[in-house]
Amino acid sequence: MYKQRYSCYDLNLSDGESGGNKPMRTATVILILFFVFVSAASGQKAPIGSPIENFTLQDVDGKARSLTDLMGANGAVMIFLSTQCPVVRGYNERIAKIAADYKSKGINFVGIYSNSTEPLEMVRKHAAEHYTFPVLIDKGNRLADRLGANVTPEVYYVDAKSVLLYHGAIDNDRSGKNPTEQYLQTAFDASLSGKRIERTSANAFGCSIRRVGE
Repeated sequence: MYKQRYSCYDLNLSDGESGGNKPMRTATVILILFFVFVSAASGQKAPIGSPIENFTLQDVDGKARSLTDLMGANGAVMIFLSTQCPVVRGYNERIAKIAADYKSKGINFVGIYSNSTEPLEMVRKHAAEHYTFPVLIDKGNRLADRLGANVTPEVYYVDAKSVLLYHGAIDNDRSGKNPTEQYLQTAFDASLSGKRIERTSANAFGCSIRRVGE
């Protein structure tokens, strides 16, 4: 996996710093690195064309929900999310709109929160503020590990028989200002029209999923 590391903060370091301050500046930069932005490589554990085994996780109210229960007439999208990731923050409106647009076409969104560092109340608040689709808590990162999910946001689109049709990024622009390739929606439209999905994967980019013990 190729990884890129960025700070989530803008550092205003003066041009006039003395050379003696460089070690301290480096240490400060390291200490404030909170998120690791990664590009998830194509070596996924769930191959395109393979069935995704049914799973059951609890929602934010403690109710057990399964993929089968949440499946739409034409499939479902499992989208890995985070309460704090700035990349997810930039996608929130797009995610909500795509979910609403395709729910009427029989494709249901299911949010998955796998970060071990995000408490339940934080997840509940974040989901209520941004999404209308159900969200599930992936305790111990079991589902993320099974599917090979590494970042947020990262999507897995399955048909009504739970066969994986598309995996990866939503589109090609984390800023949302000028996406030129709508990977997920293009996959939806092809599948709904009975056509072959030309691009079945695109490297997901965002913040790394924090596993238990990390």
